[in-house]
Amino acid sequence: MGTRLGLQTLLEGLLVDVYFQPPESFKINYPCIVFSISDIDTKFADDNPYRLKKRYTVTLIDKNPDNITMDKLALLPLCSFDRYFATDNLNHYVYNLYY
Repeated sequence: MGTRLGLQTLLEGLLVDVYFQPPESFKINYPCIVFSISDIDTKFADDNPYRLKKRYTVTLIDKNPDNITMDKLALLPLCSFDRYFATDNLNHYVYNLYY
């Protein structure tokens, strides 16, 4: 599996402003991608873990409801769309991505 910094680089290829778990006081530029680790899928054999797959929550945030980056994210390997919501006049597209 890849590293968090590798995922950061991949996402920066889709959009310039990419943030990993930014603090609430941090000023964010829109449009942007915010991502954080949300799960680790562990496979076991003989009661010992032998494979770990990290799942990240990746959120595209933009004022424009028709941002083309949402399609680019959906086409990434092992990525699936989870939900959409709007808050504070910003559109949020949330994906689950194993990397």
